[in-house]
Amino acid sequence: MEKQNEAIKAYLEAGNSITGMVALEKFGCWSLPRRICDLKEQGIAIDSQFIKLNNGKRIKEYWLAT
Repeated sequence: MEKQNEAIKAYLEAGNSITGMVALEKFGCWSLPRRICDLKEQGIAIDSQFIKLNNGKRIKEYWLAT
């Protein structure tokens, strides 16, 4: 899990935003909210919002706070 945290942190630091689907595809991470919580506990400021997909479903997107 620490490896996933570091990979997700690096991905966000590169200027990317991330969703659960991206986390699963890129990092094999099934629980992005838990990894985001871990990063926040390390003092990393992360913002989020719900986005609506073309099929009408809503998912959460995360990015580094500025």
